[in-house]
Amino acid sequence: MAMNGTITTWFEDKGFGFIKDENGDNRYFHVIKVANPELIKKDAAVTFEPTTNNKGLSAFAVKVVPESKYIFIDGERHKITSIKSYLVYSEEESGDTKLDKEVLSVKSLMGNIAPKPAAKASEMRTVKKLAITTFQGKTFIFSEDEIDIDATVKQLKNLM
Repeated sequence: MAMNGTITTWFEDKGFGFIKDENGDNRYFHVIKVANPELIKKDAAVTFEPTTNNKGLSAFAVKVVPESKYIFIDGERHKITSIKSYLVYSEEESGDTKLDKEVLSVKSLMGNIAPKPAAKASEMRTVKKLAITTFQGKTFIFSEDEIDIDATVKQLKNLM
C-alpha cells in the first residue's frame, strides 16, 4: 500500500536519507530505491512503498513528486499534472458566430488577438479547437479565435 511522505534529510555523498511518512514516522531510504533520483532534495514530496528492514522502518519504490508545472491558457492556470489528455479538432461554425466583445477587447489589449476570417454571415467556416480534459473529468474547449492552438499544444507536449 503506497504512502506519501516528505524527504526530511538527504546525504547526497552517502546516497541515503530519511522520509517522514504520513504517520509522522521517519523511514530510511537509499538512492537505489528511488525511481527518479535526480529530483531528490530536502522537503520534496514523495510516494513510496513502506517496508521494514533490520534497522527499522524503511521505504522502497520511492518516487519524488515533480513540482507541479502550470500552463496558462486564455488567462486560466491549469496544472499540468491534472491534464489527462488533449485533443485538437475542427468544427464547422457559421460565419456569424460572434465572439464575446469583452473577450475581444481584452485580447486586443494583450496583442494576441487572432484575426477572424471575414466570412459572410451565412457562410460556414472551419474552426480549429483544442479540448483539454483533466483527471477531475472536466473538459475545457478553446477555439483558435481565443488562443494560439499550435503554440499551446507545443507547450503541452514539452510539459507532459
